[in-house]
Amino acid sequence: MHLLLWRHAEAADGDPDLARRLTAKGHRQAEATAAWLRAHMPRGTRVLASPATRTIETVRALTETYEVVPTIAPGAQPEAVLAAAGWPDEYPSVLVVGHQPTLGAVAALLLAGEPMPWSVKKSGLWWLSYRLRGEDRQVVLRAVINSDLLG
Repeated sequence: MHLLLWRHAEAADGDPDLARRLTAKGHRQAEATAAWLRAHMPRGTRVLASPATRTIETVRALTETYEVVPTIAPGAQPEAVLAAAGWPDEYPSVLVVGHQPTLGAVAALLLAGEPMPWSVKKSGLWWLSYRLRGEDRQVVLRAVINSDLLG
């Protein structure tokens, strides 16, 4: 399974939190990361987004075909993200568009065995894969992309 974790792009401050919209810079960040994803993401990837406006605007830079998943809203636990994604083997490839600190904690949980406060930059992407090597279950870090490096 491929699990791609995409943090929403830069959003304006404000209340309510779920209604915050992307800034002009955020739209540019989302477009840059979406262009990279279009070139590299496996075909048929299932796309999940938090119900926050900023994640919806981020994912729309990539596609209009996505599922809004309330259990991955701001403050979600890493296990909720993994359950929504069907980790490790329910789907061949899933992209989750979500929030910090949750996405960093998901990456840490999968790579280090416990949730830790790892940072995922705005519109940043972590791509992890799960595989079996004989009896050995492995998580492989395929890519970490910072939108500032894309454009």
